[in-house]
Amino acid sequence: MVLCEDLPIVALVPGDCTGIGPEQTARILSDHRLADAARLVVVGDARVLEMGMAHAGVSFDIERIGSPSEASWVSGKIQLIDLGNTDPSRYPIGKASAESGRLTGETLSRAIDLAKDGAINAITFAPLNKRAMFDGGWRYPDEHKMFADLLGHRTYFSEMNVLDGQWMSRVTGHQSLREALNDISPARIADAVVLVDRMMRRSGVAAPRIAVAALNPHAGEGGLFGRDEIEMIKPTVEAIAKKGIVCSGPYPADTVYIRAFAGEFDSVVAMYHDQGQIATKLRGFNRGVTVTAGLETVFTTPSHGTAFDIVGKGVANTGALESAVRLAAQLASFKARETLHAH
Repeated sequence: MVLCEDLPIVALVPGDCTGIGPEQTARILSDHRLADAARLVVVGDARVLEMGMAHAGVSFDIERIGSPSEASWVSGKIQLIDLGNTDPSRYPIGKASAESGRLTGETLSRAIDLAKDGAINAITFAPLNKRAMFDGGWRYPDEHKMFADLLGHRTYFSEMNVLDGQWMSRVTGHQSLREALNDISPARIADAVVLVDRMMRRSGVAAPRIAVAALNPHAGEGGLFGRDEIEMIKPTVEAIAKKGIVCSGPYPADTVYIRAFAGEFDSVVAMYHDQGQIATKLRGFNRGVTVTAGLETVFTTPSHGTAFDIVGKGVANTGALESAVRLAAQLASFKARETLHAH
């Protein structure tokens, strides 16, 4: 099986070993179904991958390598950087474990080291458990803030969800709603819109049509339910639009997603987490991809979680993980072309 040497190298991390990640990883590797999209290097523990094979009812040969530069994509064997750090038999499947969370974070940090060294072009990781990682010593509210910290990133970045070609972003992220309300500002709204425009162009959308959601019910009903739309959101959106980005709003949040999914917009920028996540997850919980946007390294992951209720049954859907790999490869390829043209 010969692979195009121009394809990006994507590090595939099996996620938390107590969840469905290992079996999803094993399944998508077993038939080389992503060979047309990326050159995959698994970063993790061989024992986790073997457990994943057992859960998925598949088998394949593994070739252990020290670094991506040693990888062979013509042997037909799965290329693995075996960290030897996680014995899955120590952590019961289907249950959150602080120690397993610690090792999940450690494995991801090793993949990030490879990215910082330029040895890989992107990272796709199977589902993890935020609480387990936090309890295991990775003191971040989510993995995105962990990635930014490990990469030394100091400017704006955001989690985005991609589903059916739609890019859903937001102004604030994983924080309490009270905190989020205080953090919504003209600068953050502008950052969110500019970043989603840039990410969508990288994914091949030439002129993304971006809708900005209102904060208050009915977009404030002309000031009756709050003046945020009149005094802050609308003037900010108009100022961004004058710079050439195709954006409009604010639109009532209870109808803007219906319009977007009907094809009127390519992206909706929500004001806070659940405003966008509820709509997106209702639309396709098992199909969405989460992107950490704005960082130097490309990160993608399925939008769904560790699905503790079905671990080990061999029924975990792999659609979102496959989409995550394909999107990571696409974004990495565009970034490589951007870098080439810059020089």
